[in-house]
Amino acid sequence: MASLVAKNTFPIIFLLLTVFSLSKAELHAHYYDQTCPQLEKIISETTLGASIHDPKVPAHILRMFFHDCFIRGCDASILLDSTATNQAEKDGPPNISVRSFYVIDEAKAKLELACPGTVSCADILAILARDVVTMSGGPYWNVLKGRKDGRVSKASDTVNLPAPTSTVDQLVQSFAKRGLGVKDMVTLSGGHTLGFSHCSSFEARLHNFSSLHSIDPRLNTEFALDLRKKCPNPNNNKNAGQFLDSTASVFDNDYYKQLLAGKGVFSSDQSLVGDYRTRWIVEAFARDQSLFFKEFAASMLKVGNLRGFDNGEVRLNCRIVN
Repeated sequence: MASLVAKNTFPIIFLLLTVFSLSKAELHAHYYDQTCPQLEKIISETTLGASIHDPKVPAHILRMFFHDCFIRGCDASILLDSTATNQAEKDGPPNISVRSFYVIDEAKAKLELACPGTVSCADILAILARDVVTMSGGPYWNVLKGRKDGRVSKASDTVNLPAPTSTVDQLVQSFAKRGLGVKDMVTLSGGHTLGFSHCSSFEARLHNFSSLHSIDPRLNTEFALDLRKKCPNPNNNKNAGQFLDSTASVFDNDYYKQLLAGKGVFSSDQSLVGDYRTRWIVEAFARDQSLFFKEFAASMLKVGNLRGFDNGEVRLNCRIVN
């Protein structure tokens, strides 16, 4: 999401309503019990090893999962490489900064040795997303499995991803098109408890914000001045940015506490405090981390059920169709 605009034209709305369905019947937790019983162990070990090597992996994988599911359902279309005749999702503007594809490649290679042609890339990504949350201190849930890998991936579809500048209305509409409610939207925004953003996603809030305010008035003043130092205008450091909460490597409810203190990095995040539909949920999660964990697991299961109508396949290489 983190970088979790909508163009409200009829064709796009119709396409989204047609492409997405919440289908639970085909997925179940024990899908690979007989065909690949070592699946969870292999993925867990891969996730842990990659995260020790690079502490940013959990945030990268969680964001990758959201960005995959929000386009054509959870079909691993974000993993496909561009070709000479097609620019794939991973090369769309919102996904240029998505990282850690190598973790999926590593898990897939191990699984092809253990149980060839059996586990879909889409299921690998869904399990990885759960594992990075759990190993970062967040909740555990039984991932439902049985997804197939899609054969279509288009960079142009990424315009439908929620933007860091989205309003609450835009966020509500975007999630509703995917069968997700307001509470799901606020809950899943909490995934920003892991992660980092480059200045380009929020610097408009810090310089010449409006004719009346140089800085977005919703920002805590001290926090805004600190962000200005990190993201000067002009900014010549492309790597400069800010962690999305004060405990960015730990999955917790600090993100919501930061929003109430006026320290939301993204405009879309801070907007959750100013709307009556969402503020009460932010306050509830800031008070009760266990409630946030419970709701996050439930909402992740809903996201994981987003399916397209493509029957799909089990890719042998997550980067190319069979």
